[in-house]
Amino acid sequence: MTETMTAIAVEGGKGPAEALKPVSLPRPEPKDGQILIRVRAAGINRPDILQRLGFYPPPAGSPETLGLEVAGEVVVGAGRWKVGDKVCALLGGGGYAEYAVCDARHALPIPKGLDFVQAAALPETVFTVFANVFEHGRLQPGETLMVHGATSGIGTTAIQMAKAYGARVIATARGADKAETARRLGADIAVDAKAEDFAEVAKKAGGADVVLDMVGGDYFAKDLDALKVDGRIVFIASLGGGDVTLPIGRLMQKRGVVTGSTLRPRNPDEKARLAAAVEALVWPWIATGKVAPQVDATFPLAQADKAHAHLENGAHVGKIVLTMDQS
Repeated sequence: MTETMTAIAVEGGKGPAEALKPVSLPRPEPKDGQILIRVRAAGINRPDILQRLGFYPPPAGSPETLGLEVAGEVVVGAGRWKVGDKVCALLGGGGYAEYAVCDARHALPIPKGLDFVQAAALPETVFTVFANVFEHGRLQPGETLMVHGATSGIGTTAIQMAKAYGARVIATARGADKAETARRLGADIAVDAKAEDFAEVAKKAGGADVVLDMVGGDYFAKDLDALKVDGRIVFIASLGGGDVTLPIGRLMQKRGVVTGSTLRPRNPDEKARLAAAVEALVWPWIATGKVAPQVDATFPLAQADKAHAHLENGAHVGKIVLTMDQS
């Protein structure tokens, strides 16, 4: 191993996609309880864009550079991991690089049959869906989950995980082609939100027990309208607006719960608990093909700027992944 590595930094500290530039940085040194991973692929997520724009600083102690999930080979082991193990891992930052460190408890074995690119698309989305749909949303087999942004990385994962668990899925997407993709991934009902009122479609189908919302804004009123009695609305982002009007009387009539969470700021022990739960529940679904990462495009590390531009364009289906030199 060299003492330095190539990583991606934001020129000027914040800026547009074009501000992402390759730089040479010292290779990170793992602390007690951490592993060092030779990164082979790194997933790209919308929180990376927020950080690039200056709105989502990394948690204390995490690298300043971007990247919340990677897949690669262990080069310094700890805990259950030894040198040469192939892992994918959830990070606090620093994934857009040739090497990354993480808490050994936040790494999981790459599921059989997946390559590094597919594995790098798993941690951030699977952890987020599990924590928000299955824990905060308390989705149960036989219930109905409504997923917005159905062809995003989160959306494609949520559809498959809910179906694997025995739930019914109503998926919304902007465009007929994206709605058809949601159906292909297993959604029972797919709504083109540009052409149909998703709340009316959901109500005709019996309503939703859980709504996974990454839009916010004017979607909230329709979420509440579509919700069954005792239903739960879970927010994980606010791409359509961070402020909503809450009609208290209507919420009381529905006996509804409105909640939400973020993943990155959670403490290491909480992330370790989530990792163990995900490995127990979701990894068998991946092994049997019930859940499969959807990779839209790959870009070499040096083209992180183009990868971000592709994500911001919004035409992707599933995840966008950076790849490293395999030599």
